[in-house]
Amino acid sequence: MTDPMTDPMTDLATDPTTDPRHASRRKARAAKRGGAGRRLAVLASVGALLAVGAVAAVPATADDAADRSGGPHGRHAPTRAALNAIVAEGTPGALAAVREDRERWSGNAGVADLGTGERRRPADRFRVGSVTKTFTATVLLQLDAQGVLSLDDTVEDWLPGLVRGNGNDGRKITLRQLLNHTSGIFNYNRDEGFLGRFTGESFLVHRYDGATPHELVRIGLSHPPLFAPGTGWAYSDTNYILAGMVIEQATGDSYAEQVRRRIIGPLKLRSTTVPGSSSAVPHPHGRHYSKLYDDDPNAPVHDVTEFNPSVAGAAGRIISNAHDLNRFYGALLRGKLLPRPQLREMLTGVPIVEEEGTSRRARTDAGATAFYGLGIRSDTLSCGVTVWGHGGQVPGSLSRVAAARDGRHVLALNRNGDWGSQATEDAVLEAEFCG
Repeated sequence: MTDPMTDPMTDLATDPTTDPRHASRRKARAAKRGGAGRRLAVLASVGALLAVGAVAAVPATADDAADRSGGPHGRHAPTRAALNAIVAEGTPGALAAVREDRERWSGNAGVADLGTGERRRPADRFRVGSVTKTFTATVLLQLDAQGVLSLDDTVEDWLPGLVRGNGNDGRKITLRQLLNHTSGIFNYNRDEGFLGRFTGESFLVHRYDGATPHELVRIGLSHPPLFAPGTGWAYSDTNYILAGMVIEQATGDSYAEQVRRRIIGPLKLRSTTVPGSSSAVPHPHGRHYSKLYDDDPNAPVHDVTEFNPSVAGAAGRIISNAHDLNRFYGALLRGKLLPRPQLREMLTGVPIVEEEGTSRRARTDAGATAFYGLGIRSDTLSCGVTVWGHGGQVPGSLSRVAAARDGRHVLALNRNGDWGSQATEDAVLEAEFCG
């Protein structure tokens, strides 16, 4: 029987935009490469406010989906309990899906819609936020493998004159440093002006505004760098907006089309889309809920399912579901999307010594338990197991993917509320991989 997860690199070899036999076209395009080149959610319907008390009243019981292999579900009991704990803490609904060799399991707790009480479904689509970064890095690494560009190229090589000013200098920043967040470039979505438009009640006014990649980069570059390139680590969505622009400049194609052609199509990720400025989430999907980052425990809950995702761009705009994410990360880590040298580059990490969004001097710390590679991070759990994946957040949606290094055991998790503790999310990974 043919493995349905066919090797996309083989498929790509027949594509005239990526076939090595078309190297002359790529060189000609490279000669012209001097040309141009998230965190938000919004109210789906004005006035759709829900009391927090309604969230607490949701029964926190998980349902299991059928296991195609016919195996027992008993060993997923800790994972089910961890989903229940997320809902018990106040999240409207949580779902998880597991792919382990031939076994498929999914569970859910809480609701997809506070208004109707409809339960979350395994097929539900959701905004994956920064999980998008793994897709972006994979495309860039494929281009590296095909000789279209090199990770050692500078940003200036592909986007000349763009990264300048306030101490920022694209001549000193490599593509690798964009992907592993060692560029030092400021994160545009921590800019006070950006936050003033897209957090709190301002969400309700600016939800459909959107932004171009150039506008987002300009916001990031209006700040001085956090450190000299390669001397520190700081999570920055601006890095991945620039990476998306490099992809477009190197291929002469849109970022969205490159993701579809190189990943979504070959892996048959039928529930995965790369929206442009459309505010809708394709069906089936649950609602996405937010407290608009108000720390008041009694803050009202808003339905923020719809917004213009262009403000997240190549850093966070993809929509998918848990099964597609498991398939993608499984294929990636099993070497189905990248040759061995590029996969090794992707998994070579820099120690993460503080939360994402903060900066510290990079160091080779033998005690570090989390590392950031190229669009993917590793975390060592309490039982000593190391998992690879990424987290993602846009208001109304918190996502997490974790996988064993060989890609044969993968879990994808989504919460349809953007509040609650990180510890309950971490507990799902601990339950699934440590038992």
